[in-house]
Amino acid sequence: MTDTLIYGPGRTAIKLQINGQEYLLDVLPIQTLAEILRNQLGLTGTKVVCGMGDCGACTVLLDGKPVYACLQLAIDCQGRAITTIEGLARDGELHPVQQAFIAEDAFQCGYCTSGQVLTLVAFLADHPDADAGAIRQAVAGNLCRCGAYPKIVRAGLRARQLTFNSKQ
Repeated sequence: MTDTLIYGPGRTAIKLQINGQEYLLDVLPIQTLAEILRNQLGLTGTKVVCGMGDCGACTVLLDGKPVYACLQLAIDCQGRAITTIEGLARDGELHPVQQAFIAEDAFQCGYCTSGQVLTLVAFLADHPDADAGAIRQAVAGNLCRCGAYPKIVRAGLRARQLTFNSKQ
């Protein structure tokens, strides 16, 4: 006998840890994390724009690393920490990257914003001294139709400074 679970075509109960809260959900094995977040849990900050992993608008953090929720099967996320844009603020205070996006006016239509923010949260956690070029490269997988890239890079630089100041 094997420990490997084999999921059939029917619905399956899974537990997901999202924004620090545990959810017991009934899902189909083919449902993406984006579908579950938006349609079952009402966490609509995760945007589905292309549905093919090309734009990055659906980016969430899985164990602190950015992933495209439109490509990630929900059933494969059991036992892992999922963070959406709704889970970044702490005690009513926006995350430094969110604060920086507001200060730099680094968004227009807003469709890419949550993916951009979460990508930068993960990147700056690993690269607190990143320069503009590194930040630009980090968000290269997140498309912005409005062309706010210069402001997004400035927001990344500002967030880096805000994060540094908050740790002093």
